[in-house]
Amino acid sequence: MTQITGAQAVVQCLVEEKVSTIFGYPGGAVIDLYDELIQSSRIKHILVRHEQAAVHAADGYARVTGQVGVALLTSGPGATNGVTGIATAYLDSIPLVILTGQVPTAMIGNDAFQEVDIVGITRPCTKHNYLVKQKEDLIPTLREAFHIARTGRPGPVLVDLPKDIMKALVTCRETTPIKMHNYQPTHEPEMEQITRACRLIMEAHRPVLYVGGGVVLANADRELFELATKLDIPVTTTLMALGAFPGSHQLSMGMLGMHGTYTANMAVAEADLLISVGARFDDRVTGKLDSFAPRARIIHVDIDPTSISKNVKVDVPIISDCKKALTAMNTWFNNEQQISVTDEKDKHQTWFEQIRQWNERHPLAYRDEGDDIIKPQYVVEMLDELTNGEAIIATEVGQHQMWAAQFYRYNTPRRFLTSGGLGTMGYGLPAAIGAKLARPDAVVIDIAGDASIQMNIQELATARQYGCPVKVAILNNQFLGMVRQWQELFYDKRYASTEMDIAPDFVALAEAYGAVGLRATKKSEVVEVIKQALAVDNTVLMDFRIAREEGVYPMVPAGKATTEMLLV
Repeated sequence: MTQITGAQAVVQCLVEEKVSTIFGYPGGAVIDLYDELIQSSRIKHILVRHEQAAVHAADGYARVTGQVGVALLTSGPGATNGVTGIATAYLDSIPLVILTGQVPTAMIGNDAFQEVDIVGITRPCTKHNYLVKQKEDLIPTLREAFHIARTGRPGPVLVDLPKDIMKALVTCRETTPIKMHNYQPTHEPEMEQITRACRLIMEAHRPVLYVGGGVVLANADRELFELATKLDIPVTTTLMALGAFPGSHQLSMGMLGMHGTYTANMAVAEADLLISVGARFDDRVTGKLDSFAPRARIIHVDIDPTSISKNVKVDVPIISDCKKALTAMNTWFNNEQQISVTDEKDKHQTWFEQIRQWNERHPLAYRDEGDDIIKPQYVVEMLDELTNGEAIIATEVGQHQMWAAQFYRYNTPRRFLTSGGLGTMGYGLPAAIGAKLARPDAVVIDIAGDASIQMNIQELATARQYGCPVKVAILNNQFLGMVRQWQELFYDKRYASTEMDIAPDFVALAEAYGAVGLRATKKSEVVEVIKQALAVDNTVLMDFRIAREEGVYPMVPAGKATTEMLLV
């Protein structure tokens, strides 16, 4: 056991947790910690241009790696600037540790310069948070924070670090297994419930697998694929689960919900069994609750017991890690010799014929209006084609987010980064930077709107400073597009404060940051612009001047059943 400063202890704990990259912005309350970081050869610090972007970048890093992302913010406004990023990660269950500076312990509560109660502020939007009041608690607290962030249902954990604790000498003890009597998440499923679920699957003639982001977080995509293909069960995914099951597979019905496919929404409405894995029955998925899956018995697998029967009453609850539950289901079917998998598949043929008819009747589609009009869906399709569907796609929030979900086919997990639960404009660019730093070998594209990209556009400087050649595809309609669409449909086209009358020249703006700016104003220019962007080893802004009043369809109006879709 040796004595080191609190700041040195924080760095040592980060190294223990195998953290190699953190994102942050310095200030007086964390200056000692920054002084230690600059002396560390094992941790790379990425200087962002706004604290919100630090948390989003750590979030993007976590989503593509499956590791805990780390952000470092100073006290007061530095910490409060990060709250939106923390809430974003909380609603999407992303494992983060956020380190915030705080005034010295003796000054807490005295309205000191740059003091805020960040623990109190973030209590509703963190999985857990801490204020370190005693130097002896520093190292155990940091170790607990990482344990809580990554286990059970993942989420952000905040650790508030007073300045005097960073200067104090602390004793560094050897690591020991984390034991918390008041925190023991369940991972293993109850076999009785697994058996009940599997027998319901055997009885079903119109089953649907409804897959949520928990499958991605649990790295359970292989187990999901085995179950779906073994028993020929059609699959629909939430926004957060895109890529958990291959979007190009014949069993995939695409996304369900407000902007889901006609096929997926109709299948859920007519299913006699809904097998929900790692999803939380969000309102954007269910629509009008009493009309959601009205004919189905429901199996719900989730590691968070508070999510089960929270919105929709289920018949077979399974509290478990998704990977372990799916593994147990696959084992059950493999071991039950009396079950003929061929017979199980044969039972679903009428069901698949119905699904095929729905898909033929209303596939995802849009109207081509000639070379003078760029349709945003076409841009996304070309991004998919020219990257062979292998890029990591980040999005901002709005219409472009939904087009990115609908028209880029995700065949592997951890390739789609978006703010699903909170719907945070400004998420995409810093998340893309975090993803690119985590996966320098991958093509990383932020699909953005002209309004949303301006929320954190200053992060172009971060991308340039660290040689991070992310590509940004701006679907530019000079509107707050999704709000405008609602105004068109439900408010007699009264476009109240949604027209972006003054917009930057994105090509010139890119060049001002030392990046590359490209523009397409005709359909025939789209492919060449994308090819140029992919070919250059630099950050690129692509400005696609799309049809101004194009809508996202299908669309389920608020308060309606998911079968009451507005179609193209």
